[in-house]
Amino acid sequence: MAVWTLGLNHKTAPIDLRERFAFASEKLDQSLRGLRQSFATHKEVAILSTCNRTEIYCAGDEVQIPQTLKWLADAGNTQVNVLASHTYRFEGDASARHAFRVASGLDSMVLGESQILGQLKEAVRVASDSGALGTTLNQLFQRSFAVAKEVRSTTEIGAHSISMAAAAVRLSGRIFENIKETNVLFVGAGEMIELCVAHFAAKSPKSITIANRSADRADLLAQSHGGLSISLADLPKRLHEFDIVISCTASTLPLIGLGAVKSALRKRKSKPMFMVDLAVPRDIEPEVKDLRDVYLYTVDDLTEVINSGQVHRQAAVVNAEVIIDDGVQKFMAWLAHRNQVPLIQELNYQADAWRQAEVMRARKLIDKGQSIESVLESLSMGMMKKMLNGPLRELNHAEEPQRVKAREAVKQMFLKV
Repeated sequence: MAVWTLGLNHKTAPIDLRERFAFASEKLDQSLRGLRQSFATHKEVAILSTCNRTEIYCAGDEVQIPQTLKWLADAGNTQVNVLASHTYRFEGDASARHAFRVASGLDSMVLGESQILGQLKEAVRVASDSGALGTTLNQLFQRSFAVAKEVRSTTEIGAHSISMAAAAVRLSGRIFENIKETNVLFVGAGEMIELCVAHFAAKSPKSITIANRSADRADLLAQSHGGLSISLADLPKRLHEFDIVISCTASTLPLIGLGAVKSALRKRKSKPMFMVDLAVPRDIEPEVKDLRDVYLYTVDDLTEVINSGQVHRQAAVVNAEVIIDDGVQKFMAWLAHRNQVPLIQELNYQADAWRQAEVMRARKLIDKGQSIESVLESLSMGMMKKMLNGPLRELNHAEEPQRVKAREAVKQMFLKV
């Protein structure tokens, strides 16, 4: 069994390309089925899709990266050669090492962040529920979870971590001297927005407002921080009320357009707006960034702030890599052993067939009146001939190199106790 990985992330592809390959959670099951059907033979597959990366993990009899790349390119309506220049591909132990590093937060924009582990677990759950996950990938991911747990509990990889939410707060402080005098709007109510609300609420802004498709979820999140909620339909006419806008939804189309922001700016009379779009695909039209008095940042723009704390965690990376290397070696040993299972089963079937044939022959001899002693002698001789037929044939092979290999194999299997 072979394993391979194909992906693109914040290091290899810009956000305008990554958003083409963002798989909506409600359509992930359908995408997994389509991916499996694109292969000629059965494959195990899983898709990890976050704001910073899209990765496809596969297992099968042989590596099929070109086919995997073609399917992903078609899914994102992108030419194969364009996508290929922004992707990375791993096979075997390199694929396992990448999965372990991703789970441990070593490949994230925020080094050591823990959110990716939850996202990976969710991707595995969806793949398992859809029937796309088999023994090999399940083993790979379960081991990646165990490695991530060990890395987090025995190293300081998560120390001094600056999250996306914390970075957004820091950036807003560059625009507004006192966040306590600002009105903050959060668009969405998922995990990322919950983190952002918590970070901004700690700065005690003048007001907190949540806009979300689900009113109940928006109300619950707003009430927990003393805020209010509004409907998404009210966004265009109320956008001017907010100094800070943080958006992160699963929408496939922008929720805040250029026209709406222009209108808001006119009502604000040149008072600046700070906007952070953490969604992929983006919630805010990119052209908004060109407007005067608007400071729009995407996930890629937060890198500078996030990297400011990276140096403190580099020492922990060395220790984490040691743990990951050990995990990779153990997984590859398991995979190598599993690859021998079909041969072991075939040997067992063959030996059992010989046994049954000799037992059947022995019963016939007993029915003919032969003595038990002669029957046992005949049975044992028959088994011995069947067992030695293959080795003796190889030892008598005409080619000397083949005979040398056969001699060593026979000594190893039959003459060593």
